[in-house]
Amino acid sequence: MILNATNATTTADTANAKATAANDPAASQDRFLKLLVAQLNNQDPMNPLDNAQMTSQIAQINTVTGIQQLNTTMQSMAAQFNSLQVMQGTTLVGRNVLTEGSGMTVASGVGKAGFEIPYAATKVTVEVVTPGGQVVDTLDLGPKDAGRHNFEWDASAYKGSTEGLQFRVKAVNGATTLESTALTLSKVTAAGATDGQLVLTLANGKNISYSQIKSLV
Repeated sequence: MILNATNATTTADTANAKATAANDPAASQDRFLKLLVAQLNNQDPMNPLDNAQMTSQIAQINTVTGIQQLNTTMQSMAAQFNSLQVMQGTTLVGRNVLTEGSGMTVASGVGKAGFEIPYAATKVTVEVVTPGGQVVDTLDLGPKDAGRHNFEWDASAYKGSTEGLQFRVKAVNGATTLESTALTLSKVTAAGATDGQLVLTLANGKNISYSQIKSLV
């Protein structure tokens, strides 16, 4: 039984070594040169190997070797880039960010959130609502330019639970209702990588990519 196990290990090691050699650009080039020399030594003197054909074969092996080396270089660069992304992501841990969402974050009696509007509005109002849809307060933010805006809500007078509070943005320009995007505030608690992409974990339990961050607060 010990002999069989040893043989199996040796066979596996040999197979791994062959696989490594097959993928090694230097080994591939060495095999090609040996075959080329053998072909030159055994060619028909009356019908020698065509120079153009030999040059073409050399160019092909150089191209293959170059591509293999390029792939190795690109893989190394990708790994370094992923590591750099995670390092940059760690600098966001503990920071507050705005992402798409309608959740109202309340801390120390103050609610904070934001919104985006594509065009200037003559009037913007924000309704703070419970998870059941009951309006608990309405904020008149007045006219706003196109773009991203942050706002605060004084929640000191609100006696209910602030868990799960939402908000709705209503923006108008005269008689025209404008589209708006609600932005929720949350703190980054962790940074990592999934499938080579930077992933940030928020205090509200969501995982987002860096591109989903609208603003740092």
